[in-house]
Amino acid sequence: MVTADPRSKLLLLASKHGASLSGLSELIGRNSTYLQQFIRKGSPRKLEENDRRTLAQFFGIDESELGAPEDNSSSLAGNSTKRDWIDVPRLALGASAGPGLLAGEELPIGAFRFGARWLREQGLDPAHLSAIRVEGDSMEATLRDGDEILVDRTPRPWRDGIHVVRAGDALLVKRLDTGRPGVIALLSDNPAYRTLELAPDDVEVIGRVVWKSGRL
Repeated sequence: MVTADPRSKLLLLASKHGASLSGLSELIGRNSTYLQQFIRKGSPRKLEENDRRTLAQFFGIDESELGAPEDNSSSLAGNSTKRDWIDVPRLALGASAGPGLLAGEELPIGAFRFGARWLREQGLDPAHLSAIRVEGDSMEATLRDGDEILVDRTPRPWRDGIHVVRAGDALLVKRLDTGRPGVIALLSDNPAYRTLELAPDDVEVIGRVVWKSGRL
């Protein structure tokens, strides 16, 4: 048995989770209008198996709800897959590793999947994790333009290390130096960029960078 209307179901799920169709299209490796055309114009007539599986895993539903035959679909509600893996939301904004960019809306456009055991071993709470994109070159060669970073937003005292911070309206990824009283220094790994020195009240620490993924 195939679900009656996978297009309506996908549109409902996107609205419920605050995910854009263009972002979901990017999640499955398609052009930005792919799912819009699928829903509005009926092209393609049905989702390809890999696309359907990725979307079902992202939303935590059975593939049959997106058009898969029930006997071939994989239920995520009761099997070990959902217990063993954690989907961390990928947010539709970037942290500038350059002069600074305005932060956009924090809406998920996809997810990175991590092993639940690995997260536990790292002492990371999935509820406080999110992934965002690095924009700019001031943190090269540690972080490059286009890298995806995992940010741990667990509240804790400030400490040295690479963090995502908000300074004014800009979202930045920098090394934090808290060694001098009354000053927070934001350091770049690229020597072409100067150190920013700000008062503690002018800096909001969003979270610590704990992992990165980037292209070779």
